[in-house]
Amino acid sequence: MIEELGDWRRTHYSKDISSKLDGKEAIVFGWIEDIRDLGKITFYTLRDKEGVIQITVHKKNVSKKLLEKLSLIKRQYAIGVKGIIKANPEAPKGVELIPLEIKILGEAIHPLPLDPTGRTPAELDTRLKARILDLRRPESRAIFLIRHEVTNAIRSFLIKKGYIEVHTPRIISAAAEGGAALFKINYFDSQAYLAQSPELYKEQLITVFEKVFEIGTFFRAEETHTRRHLNEFISVDLEEAFVTMNDVMKVQEEMIVYAISKVKEERKEELEILGVNLEIPKIPFKRYTYDEILKELEKAGEKIEWGNDISTPAYRKLGKLHLNEFYFIIDWPSKTRPFYIKPKEDNPGLSYAFDLMYEWIEIASGGSRVDKKTVFLERLKEQNLNPNSFKFYLDVFDYGMPPHAGWGLGLDRLIMALLKRENIREVVLFPRDRFLLVP
Repeated sequence: MIEELGDWRRTHYSKDISSKLDGKEAIVFGWIEDIRDLGKITFYTLRDKEGVIQITVHKKNVSKKLLEKLSLIKRQYAIGVKGIIKANPEAPKGVELIPLEIKILGEAIHPLPLDPTGRTPAELDTRLKARILDLRRPESRAIFLIRHEVTNAIRSFLIKKGYIEVHTPRIISAAAEGGAALFKINYFDSQAYLAQSPELYKEQLITVFEKVFEIGTFFRAEETHTRRHLNEFISVDLEEAFVTMNDVMKVQEEMIVYAISKVKEERKEELEILGVNLEIPKIPFKRYTYDEILKELEKAGEKIEWGNDISTPAYRKLGKLHLNEFYFIIDWPSKTRPFYIKPKEDNPGLSYAFDLMYEWIEIASGGSRVDKKTVFLERLKEQNLNPNSFKFYLDVFDYGMPPHAGWGLGLDRLIMALLKRENIREVVLFPRDRFLLVP
């Protein structure tokens, strides 16, 4: 029995109802989280986006019609309640709502595939298959409220710093990160790709706006199936003209400290639900050269040949040496970095590149960019890429390309690290990997 909303409109969210409103009428909407029938009295816990409110039904004091309707309600039904606010020191938050009328606005079919209260644990695979119900669990909701806070803080911080928010194409003709791990798509009569990053577009845009950033979805066709990899991810990208990598590293660490501070200030309840004690890191973050990291790993029993990238097992060992620490790895070998990263003038084997790490997780990569056309062409050839595919970008060098630097930060990985989650899929609403295409 689903009813129409009609002229009912919410007057209060759950958080707005307090004992100070004793005797006032209110209309609330939400989902039934729990039902406790004690015989003469029944308690309904109604959840909305701001929290929960107790609906208390004294059976002898309500009409037969209302009782019949109440008897139809099950957990996770979407309902509206018009009632009288009543102060009650024994109720949660010292207040309850005594219903005068209810509307059943959405039914839930039982049995449910999982328990949205979280009292009955479920494996992550089960939770992801019934993701909307999983997101109603207090822990899941807390994760994404914190994620919202972090995203909002990042955007606010960068705008205050004078960066312009941009939106670059997701359908591209050439790879920004090289030819591997690209999703090919048919684009009318041409072949195109889903963007791996906004790199070459944001580098062009700094010749107009000087300071730009983007928060958006990107794609990598990696077959790797790990707890920190996804094929669709959210990246925070920044680029700035007339600076070096040291300048944009400073912006990045200040931004992270600001975001963590905002979460601690605005999301105390959610952090408590998750059992997370966020610490505000001190800046500047420590800088370690690639050579220093290799020496650390060798002492820990992990030998990496100079010039090779760092493997996942090595990163895990590194994480044990840098517990609860944000840190940069700098001075990477040029051959391990993308073609747009600038080699050092006095030692082209090394590059002006950095990775931001948290324990063993790579959060961001960046560096100073190639700003000379001849060097860019050399870098393309070194990585066996066809310069003709990059003509749209190469032309910009002829229009006054300034020195510039930037970075890309994985928002999903940042949230995973901050909230101490074991699997990146926990912090993504609808994760996409080789095995997850629905929901």
